[in-house]
Amino acid sequence: MKPYAEVIGDPIAQSKSPAIHGFWIEKLGLDAEYRATRVESEGLAEYLADRQRDADWRGCNVTMPHKQAVLPLLDRLEPLAKRVGAVNTVIKAPDGKLVGRNTDVAGFLEPLADRLRDQHYFRMARVLGTGGAARAILAGLAKEGFTLVLAGRNPDKARALLDELDPEGEHHVASLDHFSEATDFAFDDREGCCDLVVNASPLGMCGQPSLVFDWSHAPPGSIAYDIVTDPVKTEFLKNARSAGFETIDGLSMLIGQAAVAFTHFFGVEPPREYDADLRERLGA
Repeated sequence: MKPYAEVIGDPIAQSKSPAIHGFWIEKLGLDAEYRATRVESEGLAEYLADRQRDADWRGCNVTMPHKQAVLPLLDRLEPLAKRVGAVNTVIKAPDGKLVGRNTDVAGFLEPLADRLRDQHYFRMARVLGTGGAARAILAGLAKEGFTLVLAGRNPDKARALLDELDPEGEHHVASLDHFSEATDFAFDDREGCCDLVVNASPLGMCGQPSLVFDWSHAPPGSIAYDIVTDPVKTEFLKNARSAGFETIDGLSMLIGQAAVAFTHFFGVEPPREYDADLRERLGA
């Protein structure tokens, strides 16, 4: 037997995690494996108990629908995971305890790192979507000093989410429909500011309705960031580029969060110098 980690969810066949971790294992020549395992909601507790007894198991990435359901089944939560209220990585600690972590925050912020090192007069992010993926994004952006405008189908849900994740922040809510129609709003001089527009929803994903966003709502110099990975080149990002905005695709976050998890699983950092080759393998 050899050490292994895996990704769990239901469904799981669409996950790109085995391709990402497998690529790094191959490049490093590790005697290890990374698998994909379908785990239904009713079998989650049994799965964790079984893996905790497995000496070769190093941990797992957690995808939908288990990111919040897994919380009460773990022995410990890292502070960030507790704050976000969601776990996407479970590690078996040296003492055998199951520890819940959230690497989505680090993964989301990674492609923004150079920008966030700068000092800004003001930071604002328009975040579209109030589902599970939005939790880590909102928590990360709030920590980095962003004023948030959270848009969802249900503004009451958006307000409750902001109040939970950053109750001291002066944030705002809006309906998704607000951003679908053109605006003639005259933005202030945005020099020295950092503006983001983030699709944190599944809209625009294969098999999902399209995301309608009119780019007149984005201040000059905004960065468009879409966490959807199938397709990588979404209509949201294509339209942003056509409107002259910088873009970040969903593989950036996916690879970034996987890199943090990989180090926890296998005790070595992944070879990020091959990111371009990895993207090619993933079909980007």
